[in-house]
Amino acid sequence: MTQTSLSFLKGHGTENDFVIVPDPDNSVDLSAAAVVKLCDRRAGIGADGVLHVVRSAAHPEAAHLADEAEWFMDYRNSDGSVAEMCGNGVRVFARYLQYAGHVEPGDLAVATRGGIKQVHLDKSGDVTVSMGRAALPEEQVTVVVGERAWPARNVNMGNPHAVAFVDSLDHAGRLLDPPRYSPAEVYPAGVNVEFVIDRGPRHVAMRVHERGSGETRSCGTGACAVAVAAIRRDGADPAVTGQPVTYTVDLLGGTLLITEHPDGRIDMTGPAVIVAAGELDPAWLTETVFA
Repeated sequence: MTQTSLSFLKGHGTENDFVIVPDPDNSVDLSAAAVVKLCDRRAGIGADGVLHVVRSAAHPEAAHLADEAEWFMDYRNSDGSVAEMCGNGVRVFARYLQYAGHVEPGDLAVATRGGIKQVHLDKSGDVTVSMGRAALPEEQVTVVVGERAWPARNVNMGNPHAVAFVDSLDHAGRLLDPPRYSPAEVYPAGVNVEFVIDRGPRHVAMRVHERGSGETRSCGTGACAVAVAAIRRDGADPAVTGQPVTYTVDLLGGTLLITEHPDGRIDMTGPAVIVAAGELDPAWLTETVFA
């Protein structure tokens, strides 16, 4: 499909940044190669991923959700691969909908490949996303960086995570390449790997290698997975205590508050910012992205 113009925006949530492509009618042929070019930090716009904004009714993967959520977040990793969910992406997606005048501050539903996400847009600027419930598969996992190895908690937030508690975030290494893990069959499609240290009571810090993107400044589903793993490690499971619990999670790009409720629901609260809007040069668009 030949494109003559394409509008875009740039946004971030705790410095997890995205190219936003508004496409209500799902008319843009957003190939994997196009995503890679858009996310290239030297030859493109630069981002950790692309938020393709489509009305649910117009997308074959989301049409069945159209009665529950008008908008579908068709999320792509920076390597062009399709992802089930992106927690920071949902917050930025919702902020874009407000920015574009599609929604007002308050509550809305967003369709994702990981299901319907309930979102609250606060007038103060923070966005809270109900991230659903964590699944805790029983498989034992080991994460390896260099000569060091750690047991990791297997947490699924609609996408897979391996959470390792370490003595120093430096032990995660450069995180340019995916950390090794075993057994490989536990994560047949790859995994997001989080390295975590304690900073105080119910306060942790993390680094993350996101599947398909490398190390990112922030990962919303990763922060939720880390909080869930820390809550279980600390014996504070709300299903047992009957009380919600909130953990502060520091990431390279900022701080998120993660709350788990007794019924298992997990809320993530943090900022979401639109920083720029523009239009791609038609020649570059045709020759480089959609050639």
